[in-house]
Amino acid sequence: MKLRKVLIYAIVSLCLALPAGVFAEPVTINWWHAMRSARGKTVDTMIEKFNASQTEYKVVGTNKGNYDETMNAGVAAFRAKKQPHILQVFEVGTQTMMLSGAVYPVYKLMKDTGYDIDWSNYLQAVLSYYMNADGKLMSMPFNSSTPIMYYNVDMFEKAGIPVLSKTKPISWDELGAITKKIVDSGVAPAGMVTAWQSWTQVENYSAIHNLAFASQANGYKGLDCELLINNPKVVHHIERLKGWADDNRFMYGGQKYQGPKSEFLAQNAAIYMDSISGIAKLQSSVKDFRWDAAPLPVEAWMENPQNSIIGGASLWVLKGHSKKEYKGVAAFLKFLAANDMQEYWHKETGYFPITLDAYNDLKTKGFYKENPLQEVGITQLNRAIPTEISRGLRIGYFVQIRNIINEELEKVWNGDKTPQQGMDDAVARGNEQLRTFEKTYK
Repeated sequence: MKLRKVLIYAIVSLCLALPAGVFAEPVTINWWHAMRSARGKTVDTMIEKFNASQTEYKVVGTNKGNYDETMNAGVAAFRAKKQPHILQVFEVGTQTMMLSGAVYPVYKLMKDTGYDIDWSNYLQAVLSYYMNADGKLMSMPFNSSTPIMYYNVDMFEKAGIPVLSKTKPISWDELGAITKKIVDSGVAPAGMVTAWQSWTQVENYSAIHNLAFASQANGYKGLDCELLINNPKVVHHIERLKGWADDNRFMYGGQKYQGPKSEFLAQNAAIYMDSISGIAKLQSSVKDFRWDAAPLPVEAWMENPQNSIIGGASLWVLKGHSKKEYKGVAAFLKFLAANDMQEYWHKETGYFPITLDAYNDLKTKGFYKENPLQEVGITQLNRAIPTEISRGLRIGYFVQIRNIINEELEKVWNGDKTPQQGMDDAVARGNEQLRTFEKTYK
C-alpha cells in the first residue's frame, strides 16, 4: 500500500511539473482543397507526414469539389464566419482573392510568425503570378503547372516523323507539316487535340510570343484593363487552327481535358496539348502505345520565345483565426515547401517543385536523366526572364471570361463565326465582365 502511494505521488508530481501543453489537444488547422483521386491521396500523405512530424498542430484536409466549387465554398464560409484556415484557389481566381479583403498575405504571415523565407529560392515565373503590385507574395504556390505537347511516338514512327526535342520547340509551321503527314498517311484520324483551349491556345500562345492578353500589363497595373486578344497575331493563330479543323489536322475535343485526353488515349489524334500534370495520368493510363513530350510550338518569327505561364492553384490563408492557429498554418506551409515534400509532390503528380533547391536536388540525384519528361515544362517555364506580359494574367472575373473565350472559339470551330468575329465578340463580352468587376472592387 505504501509503495502504491509513493508511485501515485510521483506520477502526480511529474504531471504537475510538465507544461500544460503536453496534455493539450493539438490545434486544428483546416485546409479546403480541390485535389481528388490520386492527387487527393498524395495530399493526404503530405498532411499525414506533417501531423506525424510534431504534436502541436493537426491539419485536416477536406476536398470541396472542383476548383470552382472549392472557391465558392470558401467565399460562402467566410461570409458565414466559418472559413477554413487555408483555401486552395485556382490561378484564375487570383485577382478576386487579392481584392476580397479576406486574405492574410503569405509574405506577412511568414514574417509575423518568425520565418525568414528566401523568396529568391522559388521559381520566379511561379511567384510572379501571385505577387501584388509591390512585388510581395499574397498566396503560397502549391500545384503549379504549364501546358506542354504530348505525342504518340508509335504514330510518329509509322508516319516517318522523327522524335521531337524536349528543349527546343518546333515551329507552328513545322507542326502543320507534321499533322498533315499524320492525317495523309492514315496513322490517325486527326493530327492534334488540345485541352483547356483558352489556356493553351490564347493565354499561353500570347505569353510565349510576348503578346498582351489585356492592357495595363495584363491587368497587373490597373482594374481598368481591356482584353486585347483580337489582335492580328492571335486571330491568325485561330484562323490557322480553324483551317486545320477543316482538314482534320486539328480535332476539337471539348473545352476542358476529358474529351481531348480520351481522343489521345484512343489514338484518334497523334498530338495532345495539356498540362504537365497530365504526365502522371498518362503514365497510369497508356498501356498500348509509346508516348513522349515536347515544348509547345513557337512561331518562326519569334526567335527568342518567352516563358509559358502557369496554371494550377495556390494556397490562400484566410483572416479570422487566432495567432496560435496562424503559427500552425505557417509551420505547415513551410513544411510543404521543404525539399522532400516538393520532390514527393513533383514525382507523384508532375506539378512543378516550387523551389530551386528542390529542383536542383532532383537534378543532382539524376531524377531528370531517368525521367526527362518531367523537365520539359520546367525548361519551357524558365527559358526566359518573365516580362510584364509573360509573367501572367491579373484579370477580374477570369472564370467567366475564360468561359466566354471558350464559347466564342466553339462558334469558330463550328463555322458559325469567322475567327475575327469570334475574337472580337470575346473581347466585347469579356470587357463587359471587366467593367463590372472594376465597379465592384475599385
